[in-house]
Amino acid sequence: MSDESKPKNSRLGKGLSALIGEYETLHGPSDGTTGSKDVAMLSIKTVKPNPNQPRKQFDGEKIDELTKSVRIHGVLTPILVREVDASDHNYQIIAGERRFRAAKLAELDEIPARILKSNDVQLLEIGLIENIQRENLNAMEEAEGYQALLTRFGKTQEAVAESVGKSRAHVANMLRLLNLPESVRTELRTGSITAGHARAALSADNPSDVIAEVIRRGLSVRETEKLVKNLNSGSSTDKKTPQNLADKDVDTEALEADLSRALGLGVEIKTLAKGGELRIKYRDLEQLDDVCRRLSRH
Repeated sequence: MSDESKPKNSRLGKGLSALIGEYETLHGPSDGTTGSKDVAMLSIKTVKPNPNQPRKQFDGEKIDELTKSVRIHGVLTPILVREVDASDHNYQIIAGERRFRAAKLAELDEIPARILKSNDVQLLEIGLIENIQRENLNAMEEAEGYQALLTRFGKTQEAVAESVGKSRAHVANMLRLLNLPESVRTELRTGSITAGHARAALSADNPSDVIAEVIRRGLSVRETEKLVKNLNSGSSTDKKTPQNLADKDVDTEALEADLSRALGLGVEIKTLAKGGELRIKYRDLEQLDDVCRRLSRH
């Protein structure tokens, strides 16, 4: 249904590498290391997920597939963690929660990890970048992650954009999604619509009705933009609804087109409970005078 193109990830890869490189890497326990001075084998019991991790939803089927692979090959790519309790050697995941979940389901005792020093802001930044780079976040998770960087850590939109390797305009557009009704945000989270559909609906009086119509009719982003434009072109007191647009039959639409060509103006025919309305749209008084002269000849 989407006609949006996928974002490029070149800047994101540099952003993740730069962030990891900035943080001092700690040496893990001397016993059981994998051979890299930056990688340690940690007990699964000492590793906990990050409660503030940007990604909230995980695909159960994909986790199952990863679990099967982990049972055979083990965890090939180390997860990123930070030490939260030096006395007990407890760690919090920065990036790699899918691998951690799969390792637990595969009943592994240990998991390879890189142990980094990072504060809460850096933790969230790395989590965002890692998930965006892998295209793991849905639009709402991405928007909520940006919002957390703004509100909880006092960053500006420019700083957020630089941190995650996105343009300021992209960050601003994603943040706008937080203004949507909860019903629309739910559809975004489940993947029923794309961010493009949601942004188009933002300018409508009732985004929920628009998105319900989009899902029912399987509209593309461009078709959604056209639908919203048509809705907004009506009068402020009696705008067309998605249901009106959907119920208009082919004959009525053809008649509208014929009248529009004959008059050189936009024409709308609306069927009501009793009778209906014929609306002719004009830009200025000159156009109004012209259509009046044409009608008076008949």
